Amino acid sequence: MSELPRPTAGISPFCRELRSKKLVFSVRPPQTTEDLLDASRHCWCGETLQALGPDGEIVAPEDCRAPRACHKPYLAGRDGGGTP
Repeated sequence: MSELPRPTAGISPFCRELRSKKLVFSVRPPQTTEDLLDASRHCWCGETLQALGPDGEIVAPEDCRAPRACHKPYLAGRDGGGTP
């Protein structure tokens, strides 16, 4: 699996609702797939609490990014916009 380029300014390329066991111990937003996934490679959506996102599609680091309809920028407000 090829790694996508790192984003600039420390902003994560992943949806902020993407969850994994490894992410629980992270002190910064994930920048790469390796920052997110442990050996189990299991992840889930923080909104649905399942392996499927709110759009019914599989949750995975390579998929949970813009322009996916349910993607929420990591540093945006709870509504997906700029407000907290």
